[in-house]
Amino acid sequence: MTNSASISTALCLAASDVEALIQGRMIAALSRTFVNSVQSFALCPIDSAKVNDTIEIQAWAKLEFCKIYSDSTELEKLSKITIWANDSLQQVLKERYKVFLICLRVYQLPTSIELPVNRLDSNKIGSFIKLPSYLTTNNSKSVLSDVVFQKRQQQLASLELPLHPDLEELYRLIVQSPTNDPATKLLEHDLSVFLGWANELPKMQFDPDLSWIRKISDVGNSSDGHEFEKLVRKGLLKLGFRNTLNDPKASLNPEATGGSAGLDAYCNLPYPLVAECKASKYENVPNSVSAQLIHLGNTNIGKLRFEESVKVIFAAGKLTDAAQKAAIENEMNIMRPETLQRLVELKSRYPGAINLLELEPYLRTSPFGEESEEKIHQYINSIEQNINVRIHIINLVKAHVERTREKDAEIGELVTAYLYSNPPKPLERRELLNILIELSSPLLGYLGRREGKNDNDRFYFLRDLIID
Repeated sequence: MTNSASISTALCLAASDVEALIQGRMIAALSRTFVNSVQSFALCPIDSAKVNDTIEIQAWAKLEFCKIYSDSTELEKLSKITIWANDSLQQVLKERYKVFLICLRVYQLPTSIELPVNRLDSNKIGSFIKLPSYLTTNNSKSVLSDVVFQKRQQQLASLELPLHPDLEELYRLIVQSPTNDPATKLLEHDLSVFLGWANELPKMQFDPDLSWIRKISDVGNSSDGHEFEKLVRKGLLKLGFRNTLNDPKASLNPEATGGSAGLDAYCNLPYPLVAECKASKYENVPNSVSAQLIHLGNTNIGKLRFEESVKVIFAAGKLTDAAQKAAIENEMNIMRPETLQRLVELKSRYPGAINLLELEPYLRTSPFGEESEEKIHQYINSIEQNINVRIHIINLVKAHVERTREKDAEIGELVTAYLYSNPPKPLERRELLNILIELSSPLLGYLGRREGKNDNDRFYFLRDLIID
């Protein structure tokens, strides 16, 4: 919903209160007096640690109602549906004998506006001030939709206790953590939607790395060997491999190449891996490629370290008979550009999906040579199946709760529902419970969990696992 007004006054509030109003975490503020005449006003954040000579206006509000509280029990309830501590509200009541609560419909400006003001400090919090000039609020947008706001207004008026205080606490911890991690930001927004503090889910953020990830196959099937080597190094880094050595001849720096005397790619964490790259569109891969990997590996990292390393040849062309024999004898994996791209794209779409320690046994055991592609695809297929199982379980919990009109579902009910839901793969009760607990962990937050006795936990839906 958009709205506009011409505003000449502002309500001074603590900066944390203004932030909570803009985030949709609250729809209320405290005034020093009863308010019924000023219908629309800007929200002026006051930093209590300093005197303010300018104010940054990001939002304005319409007054919905003003209510007076003088009962300590009611203030205790109010503290549970706002960000204010009960002790703070009780102190206000002790000092002023009455607490004036105003319900606000908040609108965010398209861009913030900085205005000069007379020196303001914390003594002005809860008071109205005159703005130095009229504020026009064209193209401002309501923080909450009509439906969400009306529900929240009713909850505030009747002092209804929150349904999910544990999730509100989780949200508070997330917004206070100094991180720009996309997955954490998505969880923050999903929680705010579930709690009724935001209107809609954001679109899945586009990973800018996809622009080069989707070139791996094409470049690997070309004759551009230098570019393919760079993309392989970037792909290995994206998967989570690292190189802590400062050696240009055993490097993982995507801005450099191994050259004639250096390895095309070398990783030493989480386990050693050496690689040779061969961009080849119409060529077979000769035995000289495997011979070069052996020579450069022994030369640049030493015989012992080379023997301990996973060995991979990234190439599009088919191996000659001699190259195939050498690859098998020296336990070398062959990975096509399409396969590397599939792995890295999966990592991009689901950052936690690829576990390099789980991949390692696939790379260290036979078959090697041309047939090693099959085992790598087996690993990728198992990861995709695990993702599909989790998507299926999340949708199952969501559908079950909607169908039964209950707040949550008990594990026994979900075991039965899963059995008859045409699942991607069968799961025992303990396996299903472990996945449900995983999906309800604070780091993932796709489901909510209420712990019960004897593993009789209950689960409820929080957010979708998005499929792009």
